[in-house]
Amino acid sequence: MGAAMRRIQAGSALSAFGLGFTVPYLYVYVAQVRDLGASTAGVVLAVFAMAALLVLPFSGRAIDRRGPVPVLLVASLLAALGAVGMGLAASVPAAIGAAALLGAGTAVMQPALATMIVWSSTPAGRTRSFAMQFFLQNLGLGVGGLIGGQLVDASRPDSFLLLFSIEAAMFLVLAGIVLTVRMPESAVLPAARPASGRGGGVRALFAHKAMVQLCVLGFVLFFACYGQFESGLAAYGTEAAGIDPSALGIALAANTAVIVVAQFLVLKFVERRKRTRVIAAVGLIWTVAWLFAGYAGLGHGSQTMATAAFVSTYALFGLGEAMLSPTVAPLVADLAPESMVGTYNSAFALVKQLALAVGPAVGGPMGASLHGPYILTFVLFSLGITFLAVRLGRQLTPVQNQPALAARPSRVVAQHQPAKETAAA
Repeated sequence: MGAAMRRIQAGSALSAFGLGFTVPYLYVYVAQVRDLGASTAGVVLAVFAMAALLVLPFSGRAIDRRGPVPVLLVASLLAALGAVGMGLAASVPAAIGAAALLGAGTAVMQPALATMIVWSSTPAGRTRSFAMQFFLQNLGLGVGGLIGGQLVDASRPDSFLLLFSIEAAMFLVLAGIVLTVRMPESAVLPAARPASGRGGGVRALFAHKAMVQLCVLGFVLFFACYGQFESGLAAYGTEAAGIDPSALGIALAANTAVIVVAQFLVLKFVERRKRTRVIAAVGLIWTVAWLFAGYAGLGHGSQTMATAAFVSTYALFGLGEAMLSPTVAPLVADLAPESMVGTYNSAFALVKQLALAVGPAVGGPMGASLHGPYILTFVLFSLGITFLAVRLGRQLTPVQNQPALAARPSRVVAQHQPAKETAAA
C-alpha cells in the first residue's frame, strides 16, 4: 500500500470515527436534550437524508471535472460546519440547517474518497483497497459509538456539544490529510471530460446496461440489509420475537464483530472467484439470515433461543457485508470509463442513499405489525439478489467479473514462446 493510499484510508477511518460519535444519538439529542420534540427530530433526520439525495446527482460531475481532492475538501468543511452547528442548535431552524450541511457534506465524502482510492490503486489491488476501507470505516464507527456512549449525558447539553465538536475536528483532520495526498499524475485528466453536452454523462451511464443492472442490484442489496437494521428488523425483533431492547445492541455488536473478524479471512476466497458469484452467494446467506429472524418471531422456542436466532441474523448480515465490500465498490470503478469514475461512484452512492431512505419507510411499519409478510418479503428480496447477480454476470467481461484473470500469464503464449524464439533465430 502506497503512502497516498495509507493517508486516504486513515482519513476515511477518522471521518467514520467522528460520525460514530453522533449518529446513534442524533434523535435523542434533538428530541430530548434540546427539547424540540419527536416530530422535529424526525424532520431533522429526514433533512439529513434528503440533503444527501439532493447533492449526490451533482457531486459526480464535479469530481470528474475538478478532481476528487477539491470536492472532498469542500465536503469536509461543510460537514464540519454542520457538526458544530448541530452542537449549538437550540432552535428548529438551526437544527434543520445544521442537518442539511452535515448530510450534504458526509454524503459527498463517500464518492470522493472512492474516486481517490480508484485513482491511487491498480485494478488488481483495488479489491483489497476497498476491503480495507470498509474494515476501517466499520471499526471507526464502532469505536466512535462506543466512546461517544461513555461521554454522552442526556441531562447535560454540553456533553453533546463535545461530541459534535469531536466530529467536526475529525472532518477537519480528514481535510488536512487530503491536502497532503499527492494523487498519481496519470489520474489527472484535464482533457477527459465527457465529450457530450450537458447531461451527456448521465445519459452515457443510463446507456451502460451493466451499470444500470448493478445499480438495480445495489438498491436491492441496501434495501434488504442496511435499510432494515435500525427500523424494520429492530421493530420486528421487539414486537414479534419479544427481544429485549438491550439485545439489539448485542446484535449490532455481533454484526460489527463478524465484519472485523471475517473481512480479511474472506478476502482470499473472494479474490479467486467471480464477483457476481460472490454476490449471488451473499443473497443465499441473507436468505438464511431472514429465515433465522423468522424462527425468532415464531415463538415456539425459548426466549433464549429466539434471542440467539435474532443475534445470528445480524451476524450473518455481517458475513455478507464482508463479502460485498471487496466486490461491489471495485466493480463500480471497473465499469466506469476513465473520465466518469466520479459520476459512476456518485450514482451508486445515490442508489444506496435511496435504498436507505425507502428501506425504513417500508420495513418499519411491516416489521412492527405484519410479521409474516415482512419475513417473506425479505426472503424473496434476498433470493432476488442471487437472481440479479447471476443475470449481471452475463453483461460483464471475464476480467471485470474476475480481475485476478488479468494478472495470470497466458498459457497459450507460454506454450508458443519457444517456437517464436526458434523462428526468430
